[in-house]
Amino acid sequence: MKITFYGQNSLSIEVGGKHIIVDPFITGNDLSKDKVDIKQLKADYILVTHAHQDHTLDVEAIAKNTGATVVSNYEIANHYEAKDLKVHPMNHGGSWEFDFGKVTYVNAIHTSSFPDGSYGGQPGGFVVEAGEKCIYIAGDTALTMDMKLIPMRHDLDLAVLPIGDNFTMGVDDAVIASDFIECSKILGCHYDTFGFIEIDHKVAKEKFKMKKKELLLLEIGESIEI
Repeated sequence: MKITFYGQNSLSIEVGGKHIIVDPFITGNDLSKDKVDIKQLKADYILVTHAHQDHTLDVEAIAKNTGATVVSNYEIANHYEAKDLKVHPMNHGGSWEFDFGKVTYVNAIHTSSFPDGSYGGQPGGFVVEAGEKCIYIAGDTALTMDMKLIPMRHDLDLAVLPIGDNFTMGVDDAVIASDFIECSKILGCHYDTFGFIEIDHKVAKEKFKMKKKELLLLEIGESIEI
């Protein structure tokens, strides 16, 4: 499984010959807009954790360019189906076997509305099991005890956790979250995009290291294999 970071919460996942984009916010992100061309991205599926603009800005453009299926909660799926896009609706606690693997939609604590103020359903995260690997994409969330449920069902190889604070949990709570989900390899997201969520990279990595965990902070366009 190959994971590429596009800034904020935006990722691509390549597994089993399929391409999955998560929360595409690229053209509006000053850190990524000149480094990533969304017209060149491949996508069979687009996973959307919630409706905020910094997670959905490029969903429609990428889906129209690639024919990708948008996977999200019921309300977000309805929103994009009305725009003649292919969708797969889900809701909390539900799983589905796709042609690349199994996806489970899990709880997150946040808000969810589209830029025009319309309702975006309840926010969530995804557990993706594919290619004999398992990753947790938390989405925007506070630290929550619900995270303790994840290792009861899933043995995680990687967790993608927000660490920017202010709008989501910060580094200290993300360290606790890594304990709750029983995962020692963390890919940080939702940081540095704008002033409210700028972090000290060295301090963040050291806090995870002190707990014998690894925090990965990738450059825009950088990839890892798990």
